[in-house]
Amino acid sequence: MINRVVYAGERVVVTRHGKPLVALVSAADLERLEALAEEDAGEAEEQAVRTVSTFGDAAAAPGAGERGRFGIAAEHRPGGAPPGR
Repeated sequence: MINRVVYAGERVVVTRHGKPLVALVSAADLERLEALAEEDAGEAEEQAVRTVSTFGDAAAAPGAGERGRFGIAAEHRPGGAPPGR
């Protein structure tokens, strides 16, 4: 089986009761799969960071419409500045 995987490029799946348990693949196939998994993980992380950054920007500066819409009753003013200043 190993020769067939390495030299013929076959992939062998071992099953139990019709369900796949393990697979024999060439080292080259494994490297390609790992590289794809790393790319997918990097893309997912970048998307999560973009999503959180976008959400953070929107939540940090709500406009007057959002204040009423979301029922915000208080807002932080650095240094205790009175309203309108």
